[in-house]
Amino acid sequence: MQKHQQLDLSKIKDEARKFEPEWNRFFQKNKKKLESLDLTVHQLHDEISEKTDCLQCANCCRTLGPMITDKDVERMSKALKIKTSEVVERYLKTDEDGDMVFKSMPCPFLGDDNYCAIYESRPKACREYPHTDRKKFYQIFKLSVKNAYTCPIVFGVLQELCSNPPKNSR
Repeated sequence: MQKHQQLDLSKIKDEARKFEPEWNRFFQKNKKKLESLDLTVHQLHDEISEKTDCLQCANCCRTLGPMITDKDVERMSKALKIKTSEVVERYLKTDEDGDMVFKSMPCPFLGDDNYCAIYESRPKACREYPHTDRKKFYQIFKLSVKNAYTCPIVFGVLQELCSNPPKNSR
């Protein structure tokens, strides 16, 4: 099966803004039932991920600054064959929340071909993105709404979930 973009990236923010009230209503209406939706969300994640070519998109790498942990710095330093202090000095800064993040976006490791130069050693936040395959999805529903402004996979999962909720969640 050939992968393809489900949503024009130039329109994703406008589309997410348009649907956000509907997604939030769904969350409020189904808050108590959402714990049982993991299986459905994970199936949607798999189906939509299969149709989405992340290398074609790379919108997350261009626009989102992941939180970088000390373990991430260690992994990056080994991959880059430089000291951890040099990774911090060259690539990282502390943001207003006190978290380590990349100094600039797009990600300094994103190539022109949308491949990550440190893919095997990328930060944990990058490895786990877009989080729609995570257990207890209901705990990050609001984060997912925010991520739908960036990621076609998240946008698609929320659209499908809210448009066609399982019968037991109505």
